[in-house]
Amino acid sequence: MSRPDMPPLLMTSETGSFAHNTLRVRVPAILRDMIAANDFPPEVIDALEALHAELTEGHIRPLREKSADALDWNARSAPYFGCTWLEVPWYWAEAYFYRRVLEATGYFRPGPLHGFDPFASAKRKEWAHDVAPAAVGRLLAGLSDNMETRFEQLLHASLWGNRTDLSYTIAAHLGATAAPDQERTNLLVDDSAAVWAHILDHEGGRFGIIADNAGTELLMDAALADFLLSSDLASEVHLHLKPQPFYVSDAMIPDLANGTDALIEAGGSAGPLGRRIDAHVSAGDLCPQTHAFYCSGLFYEEMPADLRVALGTLDLVIIKGDANYRRLVGDAHWPPTTSFFETTAHFPAPLVALRTFKSELIVGLAPGQAERAAAEDSHWLVNGIRGVIQANLEPKSDLG
Repeated sequence: MSRPDMPPLLMTSETGSFAHNTLRVRVPAILRDMIAANDFPPEVIDALEALHAELTEGHIRPLREKSADALDWNARSAPYFGCTWLEVPWYWAEAYFYRRVLEATGYFRPGPLHGFDPFASAKRKEWAHDVAPAAVGRLLAGLSDNMETRFEQLLHASLWGNRTDLSYTIAAHLGATAAPDQERTNLLVDDSAAVWAHILDHEGGRFGIIADNAGTELLMDAALADFLLSSDLASEVHLHLKPQPFYVSDAMIPDLANGTDALIEAGGSAGPLGRRIDAHVSAGDLCPQTHAFYCSGLFYEEMPADLRVALGTLDLVIIKGDANYRRLVGDAHWPPTTSFFETTAHFPAPLVALRTFKSELIVGLAPGQAERAAAEDSHWLVNGIRGVIQANLEPKSDLG
């Protein structure tokens, strides 16, 4: 994507940047951890070791397998083949890395590893009774009887649940269910009240959640969806999930079923929520769905027409997480005071972005706000402590 008004993209070549550190340090470590966590056959280990060598000292090559998406990936990625991983656009590099992992493990090929999630063992830890289900139980136990307050608590839990990211665990210890007044200073933009008013204006409407991580975050999202459906504020909630493993812990459709089972098995206050989610899915009110776009190297402004039309029929779309935020605003060096409305005007539906900071990118701040945050904490953009609830609720009429 390239627009005349768009600043330069975040690049892995920017020495000292979080993008540079991600591809130089974090991504190779993710690959090493994944190899150690799985009992792969020798040929898969060889392929993954070759990918590690390419990441650290080689040059980017095209996909070699004959999968349904290989031609499109190779065509769109052609400008970067022959480059090192430390001289390309950051979001593309991350997306292509995860696609290359699936090539190395044989995810799309017939055989014993067809459809195998190489990050499943990491996700499974989140389903333990004392992890994600326990976090949801604590949330449910503290919910207010007041509808607006309850909505705010659930929306905030959905936001702070984004800290439980298995590809970047720096903020996971902070948890997802702190009382809102404890997190006020960390919430740099909070459009919760405007989102609540919008939902009331579209009572009984059709809403969407574009999910990010499995585990705690996905169950917080599901609790929010259950509230909207059980209170008849929504007639349908479309839960958009990844079609394949991505960013270690990104949620796929099977993860929703695993999370529901985990809630039911945990019992206590979490058990009834699990049964309600299961009932919502069976009734067709909670609609899990996916699209190849969600694991592509494209930004939201470049989404294909069929997805644009599908999202454009919704009354509100909740967009979760840091990578989705980067894709929403183009992963570029925007000044922090750049209008969130202008950078998201391309999106086909009213939206609210829930995002904790894990990249050197933010828009929609008031003048001086970024400078004050930087003075208080030099790592404020990447340590997952702060977050935003940013809404663009303008009606959209152009679905083309």
